[in-house]
Amino acid sequence: MISMVIKRVGNAVAVMIAVAFVAFMIFQFLGDPVQLMLNEQASQAERDALRIRLGLDQNFVMQFVTFITRVVQGDFGISYRNQQEVMSLIAERFPATLELVLVSTIVALSIGIPLGVYAAIRKGSPVARLLTMFSMIGVSIPSFVIGILLILVFAVQLNWLPAFGRGEVVQFGSWTTGLLTPSGRQALIMPAMSLALFQISFIMRLVTAEMLEVLRADYIKFARARGLPNRLVHFRHALRNCLMPVVTMTGMMIGDLIAFALVTETVFQWPGMGQLFVQAVMFIDMPVMAAYLMIVSAIFVTINTIVDLIYLWVDPRLRQAGVARGYHAH
Repeated sequence: MISMVIKRVGNAVAVMIAVAFVAFMIFQFLGDPVQLMLNEQASQAERDALRIRLGLDQNFVMQFVTFITRVVQGDFGISYRNQQEVMSLIAERFPATLELVLVSTIVALSIGIPLGVYAAIRKGSPVARLLTMFSMIGVSIPSFVIGILLILVFAVQLNWLPAFGRGEVVQFGSWTTGLLTPSGRQALIMPAMSLALFQISFIMRLVTAEMLEVLRADYIKFARARGLPNRLVHFRHALRNCLMPVVTMTGMMIGDLIAFALVTETVFQWPGMGQLFVQAVMFIDMPVMAAYLMIVSAIFVTINTIVDLIYLWVDPRLRQAGVARGYHAH
């Protein structure tokens, strides 16, 4: 068990080193930082001094080692566009993205799981077929199209919700939230729903498929034969045994949403990490781009590693398989 945990953690470290190398290569091929940070009137002496300060006078290997050392310490340098520390910029934007992702995930689970259970229990009914069609539409329509339609209906025509921005926020130290203000909650509704629609459809289809499989199991037939109420059979026995894949995919989707929320944030002008990354791409702000890539990758790797370790803890068969492979290897 311990050797398998070490192997999983080692794989995670190897992946992060590979991602760090890709992020470092961004600095090498997207332009000269000195040219981007100084204006055309800067003297050659100023350019040389800045090049030395950034460590660009060193060879490739030393630059990469220096980059890794700074990344481990949480230092991604200075933003070319904002002339601020990259980590301070991300710290300002991360609460908005995390709030959007968590709210959309909670909405998706609250709607997707009950709809999936209903579609499985009432398989073949008109409502179940309608839900299946809805789920297919939900996974097919891009989030930016949904966002534009929501703005058109609820902001432009009905004037119920704000079309962009985060609304009024409350500050808790370096953390900000709009959930405690009326305008903040109103501003969150449309971006969260735009981001949640795909999750709702995906979770509903996953729960339906898992429920249909579980309902055919022998222990469910035995529970029915004992005369247990349908509600108890469906929700205590069936649903509980099909939630592990849902929890796993939800964890993975949180990483996906943090990475790909940039489309929704751009449509709604939501001041999160995604919008910061889009601006960094437009202005070739390489430290911000590299930091975004590293942080998103770290989130993915961490979630993957945690899920793998949970599987090892929950399912003894995986541990036995790992021990058997190790035995045969010797």
